[in-house]
Amino acid sequence: MSGIDLIGRELGTEILDQLNEGVYIVDTHRKIRYWNRGAEWISGYGSDQVVGSSCSENLLMHVNDQGDQLCLAGCPLAATMADGDPREAEVFLHHRAGHRVPVFVRTAALRDASGRIVGGIEVFSDNSARSAMREEIEQLKTLALVDPLTDVGNRRYTEMMLASRTDELERYGWTYGVLMIDIDHFKRFNDCYGHDTGDRVLRMVAQTLGSNVRSFDVTGRWGGEEFVILMEKMNLEELTQRAEVLRRLVEGSNLEVNEERLSVTISIGATIARIGEKKDETIKRADTLLYRSKEDGRNRVTSAP
Repeated sequence: MSGIDLIGRELGTEILDQLNEGVYIVDTHRKIRYWNRGAEWISGYGSDQVVGSSCSENLLMHVNDQGDQLCLAGCPLAATMADGDPREAEVFLHHRAGHRVPVFVRTAALRDASGRIVGGIEVFSDNSARSAMREEIEQLKTLALVDPLTDVGNRRYTEMMLASRTDELERYGWTYGVLMIDIDHFKRFNDCYGHDTGDRVLRMVAQTLGSNVRSFDVTGRWGGEEFVILMEKMNLEELTQRAEVLRRLVEGSNLEVNEERLSVTISIGATIARIGEKKDETIKRADTLLYRSKEDGRNRVTSAP
C-alpha cells in the first residue's frame, strides 16, 4: 500500500464523505486519488469521473477573477506540494453543467512518517450566495416569479425589484447599478447546435451570473438571451469592475456537446440609477450601453453614469 493510500485511510474517508466541503487528495504526480461527496455536490463531477485523472490536465479548470487558468500555472495545491506551505485562495471552478462557481480553497501537504511529502490535500467550500439563492428560488416559485428554464428571476420579478430599488433611491438616496447583459451571437449558436443546446447555454450563463453576485443582488432573465442584474450600494467604478469579472467568468465557462467544448461570451451595459429618473429610463440607458458594447466588437463592458 502506498504512502498516499495509508494517509487517506488515516484521514478516514467515510468521515470526509460526510462533510459539506469538497475534499480531494492528489499524489506527487498530481493524480487525484480521492474525491469526496462534498466535492461531487459542489462541482457536479462524480468520483468515478475524477479519480485517476490528473488535475494538471486542467480537469477542474480553476481560474482566478482575471480568467487565468490556475491548473496550468499558479495552482495553489502544486505550490504547496513544492514547498510544504499551506495556502488559501479564492478561485472559480468549472461545474459539470458548464457554469462557474466561486470557491474558497485551502491546501496542505501530506507527509509520510519520515516527513517526506507524498501528496497534497485541497479543501474547498462553495463561496457563492447559492444557498440563499436556492431558498429564495423556492419561495419565488410559489409566486410564479422564477424563469423555469434558467432558475433565476423572470421578467415580472425583475421589474418588481427594479421598482423597489427605484423607490428606495427616491426615499433614502440608496443608489443601485444596472447591468444589462446579452449573449453574443446566440441565434447563430442556436442555429448551429440546436435549441436543446441553446437552452443549456442559457442555463449555464444564468447560473454563472447568479452564483457570482452577492446574496442581496438581483439576477433576472429579461427575455430571450438577455439578463438584468441589479446591484446595490456601488459606484460606477465598482459596478464596472464587477461586470468585468462576470464577463470573464462567462467567457471561461463551457459546455461539452458531442465531445466538443462550446463556450459563449456576453456583452454588458452598466449604469448607475439617478435620483429623479423613472426606472424605464435607467433600463433604457443600460440597454443603449449594451448595444454600444455590441457595436464595438462584443465581449466587453460599456459603462456610463
